[in-house]
Amino acid sequence: MSECNSERAPVPESQDQESVTTELATVALPTAASVDVDPLNRSGDRLMAQLGLLDDATPMFAPGIVPKGEVLLAVPMLIDSGIFDIAETVYGGIGPAFYGLRTSFMAFLLMALLRIKRTEHLKEVSPAALGRILGLDRALEMKTLRGNLHQLAERKKSLEFMRLLAKSRADEYANDLAYLYVDGHVRVYSGQEDLPKAYVMQRRRAMPGTVDYWVNDKKGQPLLVITAEANKGLSKMLVPVLDEVREAIGNQRATVVFDRGGWNQELFRSLIKDKNWDILTYRKGKTLDVSESSFQEHTAKIDGRDVSHLLSETRVSFLNGELNLRQITKLNENGHQIHILTSKEGPPAVEVAYWMFNRWRQENYLKYMKEEFELDALAAYGTDPADPDRMVLNPDRKAIDKELKTAKAAAAKLEQKYGSAALKNEEQKRPTMRGFKIANGTEIGKPLRDALEKVTLLKERQKTIPKRVPVSATKKEGEKPVRLRVETKRLSDSIKMVAYQAESSLVDLVRLHYKRSEDEGRTLISSALQSAAELTVSDCELRVTLAPLSSAHRTRAIQAICEDVNKAHTKFPGTELVLRFEVAEAKVWP
Repeated sequence: MSECNSERAPVPESQDQESVTTELATVALPTAASVDVDPLNRSGDRLMAQLGLLDDATPMFAPGIVPKGEVLLAVPMLIDSGIFDIAETVYGGIGPAFYGLRTSFMAFLLMALLRIKRTEHLKEVSPAALGRILGLDRALEMKTLRGNLHQLAERKKSLEFMRLLAKSRADEYANDLAYLYVDGHVRVYSGQEDLPKAYVMQRRRAMPGTVDYWVNDKKGQPLLVITAEANKGLSKMLVPVLDEVREAIGNQRATVVFDRGGWNQELFRSLIKDKNWDILTYRKGKTLDVSESSFQEHTAKIDGRDVSHLLSETRVSFLNGELNLRQITKLNENGHQIHILTSKEGPPAVEVAYWMFNRWRQENYLKYMKEEFELDALAAYGTDPADPDRMVLNPDRKAIDKELKTAKAAAAKLEQKYGSAALKNEEQKRPTMRGFKIANGTEIGKPLRDALEKVTLLKERQKTIPKRVPVSATKKEGEKPVRLRVETKRLSDSIKMVAYQAESSLVDLVRLHYKRSEDEGRTLISSALQSAAELTVSDCELRVTLAPLSSAHRTRAIQAICEDVNKAHTKFPGTELVLRFEVAEAKVWP
């Protein structure tokens, strides 16, 4: 075993914990030092933090079996993301505290991987058991962790934090950024605040909520997320979202993939010619079908998959010939045709179709994050001020539009009744129209004239009411427009993204050793991380012995991952302890 330099303050063997604490409480210690000797009793470091002499407790691990300790297998992947270095760069620290910046971020990340979906759920978790995974005697409890998150959010640096994470991700996985998927996700709000509405596809109606626009790479991995101001549509949000992406990926030309919500021909021209993007989307509007005789079967092996489609390709022009795109049409078995448009030249039609239909990866990501990481959870209570000059639909106009629609329907019904009566008129009794009007004047004629007059008056009133007004004009006196807090949610989303990416990295490793990884890989990893582990601690090493899984082939797959991870010689953050993983044999596991 290699030697390592311990940064722990020297403690005479003859002194007990209390005397050591009393003696060292008079001097300032470096952040990585500890005055404690017992990993399960950190009273000395807590005192140092209260005295303002400690910024973050040094992890000290107690040997023994730890519930859910196998989650430590994800720590090397979390470190590779750069999140701890970026957090220190952006936030510096939390201040004198036992639970400092590094510990707080580690707690948030491990909570996400352990499916502790909200800080409130910490009430259901043993602080001592979770603390042993963090290298502490007790983990942060709900009030402390929420307070730390709020303190970081108050600095309003979450956008900078997310940008640096995205830049780090883009630098490491540049090859995965050739295609980028952009889509909106509505977080439905059921509280009492008056928020703008957004259309929720699953419920097929508009509901109060907030729209987040996610950017994922071609493998479905998240890159960043931007919250729309006042729930703007995709066609209006593409430019600001892609400007953020450009900050992360540099001048690399990439293809942005989106659905019909982003349809805007002028926007396409600007993205392609001015902003160095290619586009890939579905064609919107009525389009003549392509002759079935022009379709041919195209096959290829892409991304490790066998792909086959009936396709036809042609060129189409928009904006009087200023925008020229490839149109690739797919013929389904039922005869339905799907038209795809792209500005990307070079790739064969089957490859273009594959990456267009590959949007399901982003949809699966959002569904998975919603179910497993509770992506839509309210990260913090309260609201932030919103732009009071933002233009919205005039509620007065909406009311008169509804009244006019009702009046037109009533007039139309009377006209129908009047026409039906005219058709049935007995000409022998009433041979002239004048006679018909006299006969039906009271029952149908006068109500119809009154209804038509009402429609005319409402149309005149409608012209005097503007369609859109500043949102401040729609509020009662003293009320101000608000939106849900963005800083806390963005910081929370960024942490959950990193946790998901770490989980995905483990899934990528298991693919090399597990035949059913395509169907079961993520389930295998997420369930394995919930298992117990035995910790063995030496001066230089933290050995994590994982529990064997339910079957031999799964256990062998996890063992192979351990061997891969061990090659990195990763040190647990805040210590000089090298993490080393292995799987116990079933016959020796307690």
